[in-house]
Amino acid sequence: MLLLISMVTILAAAAVAVPSGLTLNPSDPAATLTAVHDHVGLHMTELALDVLGWLALAAAGLVLAGNPDALFRPHLAVLAGGLLASAGLAGLLHDAGNLAVTQLAAEPGDTVTDVASAVMLTAKWAVNLTGLLWVAATAVTTVGADLPDRLRRTGRLAALAGLAAVAVPWTTGTDGMSPMLEQLGYALQLPVMIWHGCLGWRLLRRR
Repeated sequence: MLLLISMVTILAAAAVAVPSGLTLNPSDPAATLTAVHDHVGLHMTELALDVLGWLALAAAGLVLAGNPDALFRPHLAVLAGGLLASAGLAGLLHDAGNLAVTQLAAEPGDTVTDVASAVMLTAKWAVNLTGLLWVAATAVTTVGADLPDRLRRTGRLAALAGLAAVAVPWTTGTDGMSPMLEQLGYALQLPVMIWHGCLGWRLLRRR
């Protein structure tokens, strides 16, 4: 259930942020601060959903590590659960940066814009770390979990897509992420989210 809640709430947060231009790209901090200032309610709604999703993911990892017989060979359950919980905590760190941007948007100015750019850049790398940990948890799960072959193969493909998403920012060098590349990274992480949601649904049906 926690895995399902995580998938649904994070996707809902993306559905709020992307059409509203609230993905907070650090390449244009002035425009980002304006977007946040003009859509504070939507921004806070998106953040609330995102925080709930990362909390659910972290909790799912802790439950999995503490109850290995539900899915795993015991020696891999703690590793997979720990990686999943760490991904959730890194996601919360990302949201903390985005929440700080909300406060900065209330005081426009050149200095504030520079600070906001640094905060957003840190938040973006935090979400990149989140993706890497989530991919690692997916890879361990496909190896150690009691899964049908089709779900195992799908998980490996999802992990490859997630790894590509993690690699995208590294290809930009000092130029930083363009909005188009940022959207591509989010799209490549979708298979990882959906796969864990399917895993949660399978466990729920098994119960």
